[in-house]
Amino acid sequence: MESFDHLLLGLSVALTPMNLSYCFIGALLGTLIGVLPGLGPVPTIAMLLPLTFNLPPETSLIMLAGIYYGAQYGGSVSAILVNLPGESTSVVTCIDGYQMARQGRAGPALGIAAIGSFFAGCVAALLMFLFAPVLSKIALSVGPTDYFSMMVLGLISAVVLANGSLLKAVAMVVLGVLLGTVGTDLNSGTRRFTFDVLELSDGIDFVIVAVALFAFAEIIANLAQGEKREVFTSRLGRVLPSMADIKQSAGAIMRGTALGSMLGILPGGGALLASFAAYSVEKKLAKDQSRFGNGAIEGVAAPESANNAGAQTSMVPLLTLGIPPNAVMALMLGAMTIQGIQPGPQVMNTDPRLFWGLIASLWVGNVILVVLNLPLIGIWIKLLNVPYRLLFPAILLFCSIGVYTINHQPFDLMLAAGLGAVGYLLAKLGCEPAPLLLGFILGPLMEENLQRSLLLSRGDPTVFLTEPLSAALLVASALLLIVVAAPTIRRKREAAFQE
Repeated sequence: MESFDHLLLGLSVALTPMNLSYCFIGALLGTLIGVLPGLGPVPTIAMLLPLTFNLPPETSLIMLAGIYYGAQYGGSVSAILVNLPGESTSVVTCIDGYQMARQGRAGPALGIAAIGSFFAGCVAALLMFLFAPVLSKIALSVGPTDYFSMMVLGLISAVVLANGSLLKAVAMVVLGVLLGTVGTDLNSGTRRFTFDVLELSDGIDFVIVAVALFAFAEIIANLAQGEKREVFTSRLGRVLPSMADIKQSAGAIMRGTALGSMLGILPGGGALLASFAAYSVEKKLAKDQSRFGNGAIEGVAAPESANNAGAQTSMVPLLTLGIPPNAVMALMLGAMTIQGIQPGPQVMNTDPRLFWGLIASLWVGNVILVVLNLPLIGIWIKLLNVPYRLLFPAILLFCSIGVYTINHQPFDLMLAAGLGAVGYLLAKLGCEPAPLLLGFILGPLMEENLQRSLLLSRGDPTVFLTEPLSAALLVASALLLIVVAAPTIRRKREAAFQE
């Protein structure tokens, strides 16, 4: 009965004309940036954050969430038609989706991707309604010592799931934590790492870091690559899949949804991991594995279901624990903080309209997306033919406006440009930026909980090992790092990411 009351409250918030319109805008914009290769939800959300300052908290978060899961839908379009994933979680969809397009079955591939994503999104939202209250109640008993150890585990998991070298991923996390310490220490009032630059006394705004690493650096990388696109549009075929296609994909959709719902809460990129895992499971379960890589429709249905379920369940640790599992959720955490909301287990009690309205909006958004995706495929195809050299000036302009409107200081633009150049160099060196952003967001929170724990224990550092939950989390972090650092496991991990 209580869950039904929560559902009614959530729908009453999500279905207001204002929230409904912003959910539509978020879903449409998310699909658009998912379709266009070279864009993504992180730079888009970072760019739009300043525009949400004057919106009600639930409205701004509903729109930003719509951009995130909308990008999961849109990423499948470019993956299938161009063999370029518009979103990182659509990488696996390229394997069989593009082959289906080459065989004249782009329509059914796009249709099954939309249906699988819709089903997975609805199931993930239902699971959040059922289990988020339980997690919030458990989280209320968690102290600062446990929170510190939980964040350590989150950063270690981000390192493990990061692409490329383990050492480089660790270095990026450490660099992010160091950038997070720039500014004035709240306890002592001492300026740290500001180099006597007055503008750095309040620290580096996370919007600047996000735009620099995920927008400016990405623009430079895309311009350096050049572009050659072959878009399969002449033989699109009927968009709605046949009953045989649906029957063949039903099991893959359900398994992908289950995997995505479980793995989405993992720090570092659960939705991406879920799409790879779902594809691997389907390939192992198939009677004829040779079909995979040659246009198997299950190879589209499973990863698309998994990445959308994973994208939505990644909100669970953010809303219940106040810990972002990926870069997009880190931006959402920043948006909540800017609106004066402290993410964590208290949100459900202090702001139930925000909590339940955001979860209910996932259902509404999924309906909007499935209605949008199928009729607008013709428009998305035309957009795929637009050269990137015509798109990047507008992207650069909007990102610059977003950075400037934070504090109305030219220094922020110069800092973002400098960090963007650094981000491009790091990318050329094979360093993934997502662990840096997670370290930047979680670093100050870790420091706060570390100081609080030491104050409560009167400076005794062994408190982290005497508290049972904290000790278990730290042991799990150490074991995870040791196992992944083992030469055999490390080589297999790097080979898997290269593949």
